Amino acid sequence: MSDGLPSGDLLAGLAGPSTEPLASGAVLLRGFAADEAAALLEAIGRIAAQAPFRHLVTPGGFRMSVAMTNCGAVGWISDRRGYRYGADDPETGKPWPAMPPLFRGLAGRAAREAGFPGFEPEACLINRYEPGARLTLHQDRDEGNLSHPIVSVSLGVPATFLFGGLDRKDKPRRFRVDHGDVAVWGGPSRLAFHGVDALKQGHHDLTGQLRYNLTFRKAL
Repeated sequence: MSDGLPSGDLLAGLAGPSTEPLASGAVLLRGFAADEAAALLEAIGRIAAQAPFRHLVTPGGFRMSVAMTNCGAVGWISDRRGYRYGADDPETGKPWPAMPPLFRGLAGRAAREAGFPGFEPEACLINRYEPGARLTLHQDRDEGNLSHPIVSVSLGVPATFLFGGLDRKDKPRRFRVDHGDVAVWGGPSRLAFHGVDALKQGHHDLTGQLRYNLTFRKAL
């Protein structure tokens, strides 16, 4: 690749023609959601009509560059009081929109493909990236049971996914993620630090200059 990022077939022979290992317990399933992508985006539009995208604030008062919303039994929330899950959207006071069966089915199949059968997410955090938006290195550790994996679906404009180790100081590896790619991590990599580099200018026929990400979690 011209940008120097690992190609989709790098190391693929170790785990299959469309699977790229990230670390122990972590894989990137290339194009796994591509056939369902248009339907996934339509569902995101319906969810956002009920629970609009918003820029959350961190406990330290930092406004996130990524716009977010949720669906499922609970949603992930960040404000000056901290990080947590809640059953109601704090902006509307109503329950988060139900998770579409399409979402739940995709998450379960991807987890099973990655070696984590029986995954039934209760929360789906939906991120919307505009050019320049990024997600700093962090761990997903607000969930009540860390024995379940994280499933992350990329839609729209390509991005650079950062996947590090269990210590913030560990230098992360860089992976290009394209429309329809799905990353799954759990087991020894469940608390790996990860993030997304600032989104570059680009265009996708279904999303324009935007990238969407679905992050499925067993939250309770």
